[in-house]
Order: sequence, then structure tokens, then C-alpha cells
Amino acid sequence: MAKAEIETEEERRRRLKLEEALEIQSLRRIISAYLNYPDAAEEDVRRYERSFGKLPPAHKALLSHYPQKFQRLRWCISMNSHFIFNMLQAFEPPLDMSQDVDFSEDPHAECAEKDHLASEGINACSCESAPGRMTCSVSDQHGCVEGSGHTCRSPASVHPKEEVDIESHHQSNTESHSPSRIHTNKTSEYCGSPIADSNGNIPVTSEQQWLDPSFQFNVPLVDVDKVRCIIRNIVRDWAAEGKKERDQCYKPILEELNILFPNRSEESPPACLVPGAGLGRLALEISSLGFISQGNEFSYYMMICSSFILNHSQTAGEWTIYPWIHSNCNSLSDSDQLRPVSIPDIHPASAGITEGFSMCGGDFVEVYSDSSQVGAWDAVVTCFFIDTAHNIVEYIEIISKILKDGGVWINLGPLLYHFADMYGQEDEMSIELSLEDVKRVALHYGFEFEKERTIETTYTTNPRSMMQNRYFAAFWTMRKKPAALQQQVP
Repeated sequence: MAKAEIETEEERRRRLKLEEALEIQSLRRIISAYLNYPDAAEEDVRRYERSFGKLPPAHKALLSHYPQKFQRLRWCISMNSHFIFNMLQAFEPPLDMSQDVDFSEDPHAECAEKDHLASEGINACSCESAPGRMTCSVSDQHGCVEGSGHTCRSPASVHPKEEVDIESHHQSNTESHSPSRIHTNKTSEYCGSPIADSNGNIPVTSEQQWLDPSFQFNVPLVDVDKVRCIIRNIVRDWAAEGKKERDQCYKPILEELNILFPNRSEESPPACLVPGAGLGRLALEISSLGFISQGNEFSYYMMICSSFILNHSQTAGEWTIYPWIHSNCNSLSDSDQLRPVSIPDIHPASAGITEGFSMCGGDFVEVYSDSSQVGAWDAVVTCFFIDTAHNIVEYIEIISKILKDGGVWINLGPLLYHFADMYGQEDEMSIELSLEDVKRVALHYGFEFEKERTIETTYTTNPRSMMQNRYFAAFWTMRKKPAALQQQVP
């Protein structure tokens, strides 16, 4: 018996070690995608130049401005890279990124590695708000599954805060690493950009050795495409140019919350959860309305960027990015394609947020299935979120469980199921319900409709593009019936 227990403990330690190694590898891959952005973008420009070089002289003469456009593109790429490098220098890895990742001892590591890297997110989390800062702690999934207490805390345990700040750290069942801030040392600059060395590398401090090229991966172009997607998401959430789209998507939600909770108490504000919070703007706007607001996000791509904007923005309009340079299609003019966008449009820390505002990194199902979350929230807001599920029925069930009796679920979004066309991955679960079935499942889990309509909107769309993809998004308010009334339903 004792021998069996020892073997079980050894298996457990090996499993935890593998999970941490996979987490490090996944995070390195995402950081590498960010760092590979300028090289991938430069290769695009070279491809444009090669195509231009194949033109006959007469055709080149008609497009004599193109060489200058290519150089302007390079300048835009350098400005985007400047923002990305500053963002990464401010990032606090939740794990020891200097660890060697060795899978040679584990026979199951190859399969686990593929599964883990496919997720590109955070397995589970522990987060709470402490005086003067907003905290988000990332832990491995076994830390939650095996009852270590590393789960997102309910709003009742949130303490007052005074400014926006995110701290991330890794916690396992075997040890805990206290969060520490990365203080970015000043480097020599030219025109606001750090001076690279002779090899084109940005200097890093001893605290940022995980940015060293030796820790980076050669990532597929699809990973770099996700970085470009993040740049477009920044416009949606944090630029004046994204206001029209935010008004289409966020404004109806904010207006509905304002109507449903007219007499909000400063001493005991209502608590609102925002799963799939992305870059955090909607969660911040809800906090500014007078709610204890918690955003939840799974993607490290998103969390790295939202942390930087929320915590490190010094003023509105501090950064300039060029989000539309990566597509030559459907442009009205070169000046439209190469136009600058200033971010953020507001200073997040000066937005009048309510005490208790927090961002929690982790998978929605794993984090909010914890018993501490049952009946913890007055409102759940989902915006372009419910179709991210492998099993949308499970999402709805969890939303029902975590709401208080009489709590409200406000939803806006389409049903563009994220895992619907995962060809080549036979075990990738995807339950793709019609809107009619989604409503029926919601009724089963104790919801009743109060409002419902369709809202026409776009998502991270270039407002000056000749092509505009539009959604006719479902918008509803549902209320969770008290348990006694649910039991009366046949």
C-alpha cells in the first residue's frame, strides 16, 4: 500500500511538472509570435517588392509611388513593433521562463504538448482584488481540480482598490511564487524607439531574459496572424476609431445594466462578470457604471495586451499603431491603409472605476465551475462569447449556477462556433446549436426572457474598407428564476 502511494505521488509530481513545462512552452510560443511580428511583416513587404519587380517597365512607371509606399509600410511596422516590444518588456510572466523545457522523460508528453499548445491560453486562475491593485493569478489546472483553493474568488471576497493594476503569478500544489513587478530599465532611444544592437535585437534586462532569442521559437505564420488580430482588437476596444463598433456592441449592454440596476449602492455595488473580456474595455466600462466588475479571459495573447493597456498607460493617446497595413485588399487609398491610430482613447486608471475591478485569466468552465462561484454574481454579461464554447450547453449551465436567484444574463453576439471547422482534429468537440435551441436550453436552466432583439454590428472591421462583414447579433436579457419557481416548472 505504501509503495502504491509513493508511486501515485511520483506520478502526481511528474504530471504537475509536465503541466508547468507545457505552460512555459505555450507562453514562449505566444511571446515568440509577438516577437516574430516584425520579421513576418517585413517578409510581406519583400513579397510586395518582388511582385512589383516582375512588372514590365511601362507598368512600373504607372506605379512609381510604390517604392515609397513600401518604405512607409516599413515605418508603420516599426511603430507597431515599438508598441509590442514595450508591451512585452512590461509583461510579468506567471512562470519561471528561464526553465529548461524537457519532455524526454515523459512518454505522454508529445500528445499533451499538442493538446496544450492548441489551447494557447491559461488553464485556470486565482484572482482577487487587493488594496491599491487589481490582481490576477494564473495557476495550473490541477491546482484547481485537486482542491488547492486556487480558484477565482467570488465578489464577496473582493477588497477595495484605488487604481488599475494587474499582477500575474503561477501557483501549483507544490510551491508558490510571489508576484514581482518587472521594472523596465531605461535604454538609449532614438525617436522614441529603443536602439537595437548590431543584430537588430532590443536590449533586455536581467529580469527579462525570457525575451532572449535563445528562449524563442520559430512559430508558424498563423501565430503571427493572431498578433495582427490583437492589433485590430486594440482599435475596437481602445481607439476613438472603434467607438462606432463599441456603441453598437457595448452601449446596449451598458444601457441595459443601467436600467436593471437603477439604485446602485456605493457601499455594496452589484457584481457583474464579463466572460471573454478580451482587452478589457467592456469590463472597465461596467466598473465605471458602479459595478464590481470582473473580466475573465482565456487567451494569453489578449491578457498580455490588456494588462499593458490597463496598467501601464500613462495618458490617453500615448501610443500610435497602424492596424490596417497588413491587407492591400479593399483599400480606398494608400493613405487609408497606412493611417495612424492613437491609443488608448482614454486613460484607464482615470476612468472612475469602482472598487473591486479585476481581470481573471483562465478557462471560463474550469474557473467558474468552482463551488465558491455558485450564486455569486448579480449579472453576467457575454459579448461575442458564447460561441467560443466546445459545449455551449455547459456554458449556459454554468452561467445559471453562478447567478444569484433573480440575477440577469445579458448577451450580445452571433453563433459563429469557434471549433466548428477544426478539420484534422478528430477529438475536437464542438456542439453547434441553433439560436432556437440555445433559447430552449436557457429555459431549461431556469432562465426567463425579459427582452430580445437583433443588433446589426461589425467586429474588428476597418471602417474605411470596401468590404464590411456584418453580424445580425442576438441581443437578450434573461433573468434567473428563483429556485422555488424553477421547481414548479413541469
